[in-house]
Amino acid sequence: MPAVGRMAADGSGSAGETGTGLAVRFTVFTLAVLIARRMRGGARWARVALGTASMVVQPPAYLTDGGSLAQTLSRAGALDLAFAGSRIVHVAAVLAAVALMFRPAAGTWFRRAG
Repeated sequence: MPAVGRMAADGSGSAGETGTGLAVRFTVFTLAVLIARRMRGGARWARVALGTASMVVQPPAYLTDGGSLAQTLSRAGALDLAFAGSRIVHVAAVLAAVALMFRPAAGTWFRRAG
């Protein structure tokens, strides 16, 4: 489970810590939306940036949070497993989207729009 969710669930985080975590996530999601809008407008750099940025940082950090993958799974509760499932779906969707963005029809769109 991400740190902000964990702090909210068990009440361990202060209001400042929770607020900081939410501010960071809000910033990241805002940037993702802005990049997606640029991609829709034909910016070639945006299709690579959007597809790869979401996979580079968070998943490896989550899997190694506090030890090995086996240790992480042995401590996982229902909420942790739900989060992991949503992360797997997210990564699969990003990989599919990146593949689709480089199909010939997408290339034609970006050449025409850009």
